[in-house]
Amino acid sequence: MSIPSEPIPPAGPRTDERGPGGKTFFGQPRMLANLFSVELWERFSFYGMQVVVLLYMYFSVDEGGLGINPAVATGIIGAYGGTVYLSTIVGAWVADRLLGSERTLFYAAIMIMLGHISLALIPGIPGLAVGLILVAFGSGGLKANATSLVGSLYALDDDRRDAGFSIFYMGVNIGALFGPLLTGLTRDTLGFHFAFGLAAIGMAIGLTQYALTRKNLPEESHQIADPLPRSKVPVVGGIVAAVVILIVAAVLTGVVNAENLATVVALVAVAAAISYFVVILSSKHITETERRRVLSFIPMFIASAAFFSMFQQQFTVVTLYSDQRLNRNILGWEMPIEWVQSINPVFIILLAPIFAAVWTRLGPRQPITPVKFAIGLAIMGLAILAFIPLAGGGPNTAPLLAMVGILLMFTLAELFISPVGLSLSTKLAPHVFRTQMVALNYLSVSLGTALSGVLAGFYNPEDEVPYFGAIGLVALVLAVALFLAAKPIKNLMSGVH
Repeated sequence: MSIPSEPIPPAGPRTDERGPGGKTFFGQPRMLANLFSVELWERFSFYGMQVVVLLYMYFSVDEGGLGINPAVATGIIGAYGGTVYLSTIVGAWVADRLLGSERTLFYAAIMIMLGHISLALIPGIPGLAVGLILVAFGSGGLKANATSLVGSLYALDDDRRDAGFSIFYMGVNIGALFGPLLTGLTRDTLGFHFAFGLAAIGMAIGLTQYALTRKNLPEESHQIADPLPRSKVPVVGGIVAAVVILIVAAVLTGVVNAENLATVVALVAVAAAISYFVVILSSKHITETERRRVLSFIPMFIASAAFFSMFQQQFTVVTLYSDQRLNRNILGWEMPIEWVQSINPVFIILLAPIFAAVWTRLGPRQPITPVKFAIGLAIMGLAILAFIPLAGGGPNTAPLLAMVGILLMFTLAELFISPVGLSLSTKLAPHVFRTQMVALNYLSVSLGTALSGVLAGFYNPEDEVPYFGAIGLVALVLAVALFLAAKPIKNLMSGVH
């Protein structure tokens, strides 16, 4: 966490990057195309291996897997996903203090590629551990900085901002669409390690594209917001070494293990979020208006965490459901399990431009962010409740069309919350905590993703109604509470819509 010695003045809008009169990419700053492409290939590799890894863990050894208990495997996936977003703290700090956003993103992409290569080439548990650690920390470094760089393309009062993030989010989902399709087909025909190798190739393509175009990003993306003094480097190195030793000791002594990993990651995310809010709110380098805006982000943080604890079950409970309950037979051909994960991106690609156009058309008349979040939570709750009419059937009895409908609701909820939350974090951020405020937004995703792994441990295919009923009703209650609190939150936002 960073407490800059003095505020850094915001860069003025540039005509070619931010101004409405310059060259554009679908009506947005033209450099959005660069970040759109990088994120597309990173998401191709990330989502291409996400479900494959879960199947790799719980499939039997005879099927090429590791034979891990499904409940433990889903917990590990939840913990892994939570760590991805938790590590955005590290990525943001490195960007603000050591390398700048642009270089941090570049080195993080290299880590991701090496992680996929490890999964492809190193067999068994060692390859799984090395691969997941590299991908988790690499993805964390890339995500916070890619989002920050997108935010740097817009002036604070630019009404195109939410629309631009929706377009950026469409790039995310193009990668998320083709990743599971191609890696799933590869896993189904050639095996797990070939699928991991394909994910590595996708990341290599994205890395090459970024290396060739990174010089064209805005000048401020190459700058270090608050360079770490050389005198403090040994102190930081000592802290890093101590943390690593503590983690290794906790694992070796069994304090942290595969069964409680998701819970540990969730607790770390909560502690990190509280610390972040305290550091930012207590800083002497933010104005009173900025402090009010940060306070307004607290209920949004809670709502976002709740949303992602349900949405990220696509990679835990929904994957198990797709394998064990869903009828994937299409005219005598059984669709690979991974392909279910491409349904949501298809809807994103179709609907994101519509949402972007609506927000652009409405401009200042669009619903305020707390209302958007409340709508998203309500839809998510209804999507979870929609599993209840399907309960009680045997293996392969849930209709594929019903799953498509449920994932359509997942998508509508997502478009009201996820890209809007990314945009909100850049709008509410104090200038001296710009990248780290984005990391704080991702901490809500980290907490929610880890909780999705914790919740998955309570899923019982033999008695599904209590599970889906409880989670769905909690989402609806939170949606109503957020809607009722929208006006006070808007006042705290101090002019940010």
